[in-house]
Amino acid sequence: MASVAELKEKHAAATASVNSLRERLRQRRQMLLDTDVERYSRTQGRTPVSFNPTDLVCCRTLQGHSGKEELEFEMLFKKKKVYSLDWTPEKNWIVSASQDGRLIVWNALTSQKTHAIKLHCPWVMTCAFAPNGQSVACGGLDSACSIFNLNSQADRDGNIPVSRILTGHKGYVSSCQYVPDQETRLITSSGDQTCVLWDVTTGQRISIFGGEFPSGHTADVLSLSINSSNTNMFVSGSCDATVRLWDIRIASRAVRTYHGHEGDINSVKFFPDGQRFGTGSDDGTCRLFDMRTGHQLQVYSREPDRNDNELPTVTSIAFSISGRLLFAGYSNGDCYVWDTLLAEVVLNLGNLQNSHEGRISCLGLSSDGSALCTGSWDKNLKIWAFSGHRKIV
Repeated sequence: MASVAELKEKHAAATASVNSLRERLRQRRQMLLDTDVERYSRTQGRTPVSFNPTDLVCCRTLQGHSGKEELEFEMLFKKKKVYSLDWTPEKNWIVSASQDGRLIVWNALTSQKTHAIKLHCPWVMTCAFAPNGQSVACGGLDSACSIFNLNSQADRDGNIPVSRILTGHKGYVSSCQYVPDQETRLITSSGDQTCVLWDVTTGQRISIFGGEFPSGHTADVLSLSINSSNTNMFVSGSCDATVRLWDIRIASRAVRTYHGHEGDINSVKFFPDGQRFGTGSDDGTCRLFDMRTGHQLQVYSREPDRNDNELPTVTSIAFSISGRLLFAGYSNGDCYVWDTLLAEVVLNLGNLQNSHEGRISCLGLSSDGSALCTGSWDKNLKIWAFSGHRKIV
């Protein structure tokens, strides 16, 4: 029987062999990548999208994350930073989460608040609408995901009770998303290096992705995106600088791992066709990957700020319905609109009138693609309406 030392030696040799094969595979793939999306598009005579400052204008500013919190919390956070937002799939409603300890549901057309839900834990990091728009979910540093039914009877103070709390993560809940067209299924990502598929009705975990499995993430998972074209597939971005593709029918291993970034991956989002996905990272770049081949198709990188040699980090991304535009929020308050084909910035919302005064923490596009909502550490949300380019958007 082999000793512990012999087993460790064999394990080290096997690990070295796997790493060598992985590096050879990476080099081989790199040899096959003789171009990228931008260079190929230029050979086909494609020209950048032309955007004027009046083509995308701020038509609403949603103000409300500034309630009367306890003095101790007020001293810790002078401003109530907005951390997350989500649109309803059908109606013009937005839910936003802020560390003022509240979820707010807004009517995007009127700017009115329809619900203001006080949370038992103010350290919220993520929120999401159910596909039918009747429930919202949120999670944060309490390591749980709370579900609220918007049709529930409010108490004397106007608060809606929690209808379900999903517990089981061993770290903070960084992101949550309902499976499209399934009100009873929700996926969360966490600082415990895992993602979990939940049955919202029973509160039970259906599957755990990562953790003890060797193909899982090796650091905090920060973001996830479910493929609307094939809801069995989702991707997760992590502090280990990788994206992993998962099949909810096979939780024991990741389908594929995508490399390229050199920093935490803060945001992942599927391309409209479901065959590609985009990422945003602390390394200051956005990237486009092919889901099937694993190839990196394009890097969207910006120049360092004039007053700082460091690149602002990418906090959140979203694609237009056509996929021609990529919206990216940055830590310095910029919000770039990238032409995905030519890798050019066609507009910076941070330079427009009524732009945010702080870090862009989240953004999202309405289901019909007619409006973009951005959230910021300046405690506000802004709705940007397209006055032209509807076919492109």
